[in-house]
Amino acid sequence: MPKIAIIGTTAWGITLGVLLSRKKLEVNLWARTEQEAAEFTGNKANPAITREGVQFPSTLSVTSSLDKALKNAQAVILAVPSQSMRHNIRLVAGNLNSSMLIVSAAKGLEIESRKRMSLVIADEIPPKFRHNICVISGPNLAQEIVNGLPSATVIAAENEAIARKAQKLFTSPALCVYTHTDVIGVELGGSLKNIIALGAGIADGLGYGDNAKAALITRGLTEITALGVALGANPLTFSGLTGLGDLIATCSSTLSRNHYVGEELAKGRTLQDITDSMTGVAEGVSTTLVVCKLARDMGLAMPITEGIYKVLYEGADLHKMADDLMRAEAYHELTGRKWRLFSFLSHARPRTR
Repeated sequence: MPKIAIIGTTAWGITLGVLLSRKKLEVNLWARTEQEAAEFTGNKANPAITREGVQFPSTLSVTSSLDKALKNAQAVILAVPSQSMRHNIRLVAGNLNSSMLIVSAAKGLEIESRKRMSLVIADEIPPKFRHNICVISGPNLAQEIVNGLPSATVIAAENEAIARKAQKLFTSPALCVYTHTDVIGVELGGSLKNIIALGAGIADGLGYGDNAKAALITRGLTEITALGVALGANPLTFSGLTGLGDLIATCSSTLSRNHYVGEELAKGRTLQDITDSMTGVAEGVSTTLVVCKLARDMGLAMPITEGIYKVLYEGADLHKMADDLMRAEAYHELTGRKWRLFSFLSHARPRTR
């Protein structure tokens, strides 16, 4: 029986564990402490998931022994918060081998280095294993997937053969898995959409309506694409599952942690109070910090991201942020300062924002 190791008892890590074990794969979920492992083993379920009546399959085990979790594993899935990815891959690196898939299931950017998760992983493992790195991303709300509702996702790797290998691993009756080789675009789409989801939550919390939210989502997608292209991604990637698809799901669903944070901010709660009360991480909070700094350094126009940053980190008034976005001078819809989306537009408008 193929064996899979999952690092991280996050909601997404647990969901992937349940998904894979339902395929009769042997899955070992690594818990950080013996106490945590014992709690999972005793309940045979995660408290957040048992509310929906979903139990751990018999082939899903929880262990606090990293060696046990990784022994003879064909793949290791890192489903951890982005800011702890480097620490966790360092723990795993000594157990890797040339045939083991290394799957990043995190959607974020490291604050200090501003790197994507695949690059963080590559930093910490032997070069001979880097070809096995791949990422999974898409409109994948964990609660829906663990309940067996239909969904689709993308596996991206620089080596298409590695992407297909991972595709075979994750494909199940309720999860359609596509492959991609644009790792940059897939990772950035999954990470940056969380910023826009914070804005969508704010818009919903302020009662701005569907027109405003639709405008926010589409203008947000253009910002995401502009940064992605500037960093080497294919602009078409952002029209797919890991761009537009993930953006729609995260901006529209009450299951989204980032949307929740935005809504709670609109109620007047502080960011610290909101995040302290959450059991999971809203990746958009740290991603906003990284992307805003990146955009400023690159001279790239990202007004929505800039507005969310001011709300999160400078205490800006939510209504004023929205007013500033509405009052901003508008040019051609697909142009902005330092954007390189479509070169032919440079002839359509002589000046840039």
